[in-house]
Amino acid sequence: MIGRLRGTLLEKQPPWMVVDVNGVGYELEASMNTLVSLPVSGELVSIFTHLVVRDDAHLLYGFAREQERALFRALIKVNGVGPRLALAILSGMDEDAFIRCVLDDDAKALTRLPGVGKKTAERLIIEMRDRFPHWEAPRETLSAFEDDTGALSSPRQDPLADAESALISLGYKPAEAARMLVGLEQEPSTEAMIKAALSRRLAG
Repeated sequence: MIGRLRGTLLEKQPPWMVVDVNGVGYELEASMNTLVSLPVSGELVSIFTHLVVRDDAHLLYGFAREQERALFRALIKVNGVGPRLALAILSGMDEDAFIRCVLDDDAKALTRLPGVGKKTAERLIIEMRDRFPHWEAPRETLSAFEDDTGALSSPRQDPLADAESALISLGYKPAEAARMLVGLEQEPSTEAMIKAALSRRLAG
């Protein structure tokens, strides 16, 4: 089991990143909360990981915080929730927001996430109440990873198109992804654009 990687961030193209560890490039899929918190390409990163082994692939998922990985592992134990839906949930809200939804029986907020219908939201609330891990790890702040301009970098030249593609990969339909990004063209990076779109979508 690969539990953690420490190396150089080579590429960050939501929802993927590539981390070089002693000359080996590991491709990881991650939530937008993790991707937004990462530094610019070329910087050293330490990523918590979860490996999923299937008959046709070995899939590696990356997390900036150990508690995010713990919640991911709890989510994929819920009936009908696989790794892709778990990442979509973690992209739409952080751990604390998800806990509040469960404790407050807020199924409506959960249904704003891609792939989460009313029945899935109700199942998440029921099954997750007893599965919360202990949140002991300190939360990092995004400001520690910002560059000199306060902006988070994107390796591509068309951040709007990249943001739309990333939202689609998270489960939103193309038309919905395009609507979510309206008015966000001035955001400084792909990651910031996606984060703003997800926050606006969650707020209704």
